[in-house]
Amino acid sequence: MPADSQPLPTVWARPRRERREQPALSRAQIVSAALRLLDEEGVGALSMRRLGAVLNAGATSMYTHVANKDELIELVVDEVYGEVEVPSAAEAGGWREAVAGCARSMRATLLRHPWIASVQGEVGVAYLGPNVLRLWERVLAVLEEAGFELEAADRALNTVTAYVIGISTSEAAWLTTLARSGRGEQEWARALWPAAEAAVRDHPRLRVLYAARRDRDAGRARDEEFEDGLACVLDGVAARQAN
Repeated sequence: MPADSQPLPTVWARPRRERREQPALSRAQIVSAALRLLDEEGVGALSMRRLGAVLNAGATSMYTHVANKDELIELVVDEVYGEVEVPSAAEAGGWREAVAGCARSMRATLLRHPWIASVQGEVGVAYLGPNVLRLWERVLAVLEEAGFELEAADRALNTVTAYVIGISTSEAAWLTTLARSGRGEQEWARALWPAAEAAVRDHPRLRVLYAARRDRDAGRARDEEFEDGLACVLDGVAARQAN
């Protein structure tokens, strides 16, 4: 079969099947159950067979809506992005505050579903999901109304999103490690600190940084670092727009 005639490996490129009878399960039911399973047990627990058992449904009912686990992950990731909120510029007090509010909501959403860290780069063309498209459209509208050309707004949005996904993916992976260990964040930090100090002994700048951070609240530190990084990104967006 020629490459250009093969079906694309994404749920968004495959039309839904037409059936005369009402399917036993809806796509929404399948996605909701998969999301619960991922939140409760992680990616390793998700399979089409396991999901069928959770739903008490046969494979035929599920394969009406999704061809495989990869397509299911695409749908669930889009469902997660549907939780991200975008305040209007009027509500937030300007485009910068609105974009910052969206960035904070996106980070909070990704951290509520930390399993997403392990699939973020493997979800095909997630940007074609309806929730992702609505999210992008809203942020682009905020920026365009503030005077950004559409292409500049798109570049700004991509930059902010790359920052949020990058830092949130690392945080989510860290929180997943903590959850598996059964230790709290502060407990883990205290236990690790002697090894960390030994590791940076021959690196004077890192030694100073580590010493200054020794007794910081780990969760608060992550929040502060996120806000500082976000401010840097938005400063760059604003400076570029002003030129």
